[in-house]
Amino acid sequence: MRSILPLALDCVVGALEKTPGPAGFALHRAPAAGRAQLADTAYEIVSTMPSGVRLEMLTDATGIEVDAQLTQVVMAGTEPPDVVFDLVVDGELRPPVTTSHRTLIRVDPDTMAQDEHPSPPATVRFPVGAVPRERRVEIWLSNSRATTLVDVRVPPGASVRPAPASGPVWVHHGSSISQCSEADRPTGTWPALVARRAGRSLVNLGLGGECHLDPFMARTIRDLPADAISLELGINVVAGDTLRERTFVPAFHGFLDTVRDGHPDTPVLVISPIVCPAVETRPGPTLPGADGTVRAPDRPAELAAGALTLTRVRELLAEHVARRRKAGDHRLHLIDGTTLFGTGDLADLPDGLHPNAAGYARMAERLLPRAFGPHGVLR
Repeated sequence: MRSILPLALDCVVGALEKTPGPAGFALHRAPAAGRAQLADTAYEIVSTMPSGVRLEMLTDATGIEVDAQLTQVVMAGTEPPDVVFDLVVDGELRPPVTTSHRTLIRVDPDTMAQDEHPSPPATVRFPVGAVPRERRVEIWLSNSRATTLVDVRVPPGASVRPAPASGPVWVHHGSSISQCSEADRPTGTWPALVARRAGRSLVNLGLGGECHLDPFMARTIRDLPADAISLELGINVVAGDTLRERTFVPAFHGFLDTVRDGHPDTPVLVISPIVCPAVETRPGPTLPGADGTVRAPDRPAELAAGALTLTRVRELLAEHVARRRKAGDHRLHLIDGTTLFGTGDLADLPDGLHPNAAGYARMAERLLPRAFGPHGVLR
């Protein structure tokens, strides 16, 4: 097998940056400006979890090898499942490809002390076809493990070139509900399910815990090519208790104003929070409970003035999207997140916050016609 790493980097779709380092190339989904401003280790890690990131190539290779340094943070005493990759050949989704080789960082839940168990890079082999003929090949990277691309190899003499875009570009930004670490495979996140069925080229900027109407993310979306834009907003603001009502409203308008500077006529869909029982009517922050589900701690009433609940966030988003539409932005739309995943779906919300794989699939089924169907708001 011969290395084609520089050419493979040209085939990467869905990442904002391909940053070289000692081990290889980190495929970041968060902008360098934001990472520099925050200087936060957690933000760096989630940025390199390549949910929605894939290699898209035209190749006559019969097989492809990918070396990747994989890292996962887990609570001590738990054993995570294998890392899953997906292979799509000429539009056909093949069985998942897995590896158990990854570095584990185990965190003690009581002391938060970390114990690292290093592993060398994993070599993942993708069988493309027995006969060497040109095919469109997509390799979808893990949606839940920090990933550094170390090398990509094909058989000697095989040709490789970047594939044309799979469709119009859809840029999506959101929280862990959009990163979908709980999905059972990279193509099983709800943005990936929708994009593949709608024929859209996905850029998924869903970052676990990191959707706070950050100005640098608005500038990033402003400057990206986009035929459609969607924003899943609110849960991180409430779960982290990072904004009060007085600051949430202008932050929302400022975010959209910046996006509209670069995309004055692009359809934009705002998705309000899906159900999260702990903070529907109680303000955040959320904390992990002893039973594995999230809870909202008690706080004195005098400290709750202006604190946000999910119910209030949905009201504010509906009100202010309506105001902007009345002012002339008729390509701005809103979907109530509880119509995608609501109280009737709680059986698929095991931790009280994140849907499981079945829940994400249901979200995709419900969003697809409303976003990209014959009368979809993002068409």
